[in-house]
Amino acid sequence: MWRGCRGEGPFTDEGGRKRGREGGTERARERERGWEMQGRQSGPLINLKVSYGLSFHERMILAQASFGEVKRLLVHEIGLRPPEQRLLFRGKEKEDNDLLHVAGIKDKSKVILVEDPTTRERKLEKLKQSKMTFKACKAVAAVSSEVDKLGGRLSIIEGVVQTGNKVPESDFNVLSEMFMRQLLKLDSIEAEGEAKVQRRLHVKRVQNFVEVVNGLKARNSRLQAFASPNSGVTTKWETFEIGVGNLTAPPPNFSRLKTD
Repeated sequence: MWRGCRGEGPFTDEGGRKRGREGGTERARERERGWEMQGRQSGPLINLKVSYGLSFHERMILAQASFGEVKRLLVHEIGLRPPEQRLLFRGKEKEDNDLLHVAGIKDKSKVILVEDPTTRERKLEKLKQSKMTFKACKAVAAVSSEVDKLGGRLSIIEGVVQTGNKVPESDFNVLSEMFMRQLLKLDSIEAEGEAKVQRRLHVKRVQNFVEVVNGLKARNSRLQAFASPNSGVTTKWETFEIGVGNLTAPPPNFSRLKTD
C-alpha cells in the first residue's frame, strides 16, 4: 500500500505542530504591532508621499509609525510584499523598525521606494526561463506535427503489408531516415521543465515508430512477390511535404541523441 512521502506534511503530527508554532509566532507579532499602534494612535497624522518609479502615492499615516508599517500599506498598490521593498529617505535606506518621526519625516515628506535587487533579478530570471520554455515547447510541437505526417504514411504501408502485398524496400529506408531526422531535431532543442518532459515523450514516440518500421521491413522481406509490380505502394516522397530536405544525404550519427 502506498504511504506517500515521509517527513513533515500538512497532515502529519509534526507538520501540524510546526504550523501551530509558526502561527503562534505570527499572531504574537501581530499583537505586538497592534499594541505599538494603540500606543501611538493619539499622535498626529501626516501626509506621506511615496515615489515608486514614475508613480506617486500619498498616504495618511501616524507620525510615530514605522517604515515597516508604511511598506504594509503599499503592498496592494504596488504589488510588492514588504520584504521585496526598500524605502529610502534622504538617500539612506531605512529599516522596518525605524520610526518616521525619528528619521525626520514630516508632513508632505517624500520617501523613495525601490524594488529589492535580488527580487528583481529573480523575476527577470523567471521571465527568461518562461520565454525559453515557450520557445522549446513551440519547437517540440513543430516536430510533433511532422511526426504525425510520417505516422500517417507508416499506417498506409502497414496496411499494405498486412494484406500480403510487398512494399519496395526503399520505402522503409526513406521512412526510417525521416524518423531519424526528427530525432535529431528533438536532440537539438534546449529544454527545461515541462518542455523537457514533452521532448522526452516525443523522443520515445519517434523511437517506437522506428521500431515499427524495422518490424514491418523484416515482415515485408518474407513476403512472396507474387503480385504485379503496380499492386504495392507507390510512394512519391518528393511530394511528401514535411520539410526534411534532400533525402540522399549520408545517414547521420545518432549515437549521442538525448533521451531526457
